[in-house]
Amino acid sequence: MIAAVLMVEASGPLTTVQDLGRPGYAHLGVPRSGALDRPALLVGNRLVGNPPDAAGLEITLGPFVAIAGAAGTVALTGAAAPLRVGGRPAPLNAPVPVRAGERIEVGRATLGLRAYLAVAGGLAATPVLSSRSTDTLSLLGPPVVRAGDRLPLGPATGDPAAVDVAPRAALGGPIVLRITWGPRADRFTDARALASGEYQVRSESNRVGARLDGRALTRADAGELPSEGIVLGAVQVPANGQPLVFLADHPTTGGYPVVAVVDAADLPLLAQARPGDSVRFRGPQQ
Repeated sequence: MIAAVLMVEASGPLTTVQDLGRPGYAHLGVPRSGALDRPALLVGNRLVGNPPDAAGLEITLGPFVAIAGAAGTVALTGAAAPLRVGGRPAPLNAPVPVRAGERIEVGRATLGLRAYLAVAGGLAATPVLSSRSTDTLSLLGPPVVRAGDRLPLGPATGDPAAVDVAPRAALGGPIVLRITWGPRADRFTDARALASGEYQVRSESNRVGARLDGRALTRADAGELPSEGIVLGAVQVPANGQPLVFLADHPTTGGYPVVAVVDAADLPLLAQARPGDSVRFRGPQQ
């Protein structure tokens, strides 16, 4: 019997297994994790005939190379990156047939940061708390993907989508994030300045959070807060005054004040932001 696996030859700077995450465990100190660009993973799963919660690969920047152990269908979504299957150029955001033994090659992203490789049947990693997501903060779920790994696949349960190419989100250009103020905006003398300046994504950003550089916010109260709950998209302001937007692998509590929360629908924009990209915040009255 032909093994339904992906045999990884190159994994790039960071490749992880991700599905829609494990929400509902924050009271136990467990982050939700899951794909940072959820719409990209959802489209990829639809293209290859998977259910929405099937696990795929989140490939940060690339390159990534694997050999298909069995025939099937793949789709690459999210960041714009060159894709070759069996040595032939293949389209993005489209179902692509792959034969047993063919090489799947994802090049370095040219726009955006994170590409999602969906494979018919989904990745059959062992679930932890009902999710196959790799959590880079708490180290739950499957380990980070490395060269030499053999990633098992589940059985295909649906047919590939009957489309040539699916629509894809625009990449590149300034990023505007809608925010709701609070809960600790009153801890700053100039909280509204967050929505009047421009910030740049720092290279230290990761799946836990996007660190930004720009106009620093000034504390109105230098006293420290007790640790409070942290939600996805929370804009926390450490002692240096520079905002940090928490992403899927965020901690569940934190002691620095949260000045605002980013609309969840805008977080995929931040998931595709590269170091140096411009970010602006837009308050509810703007």
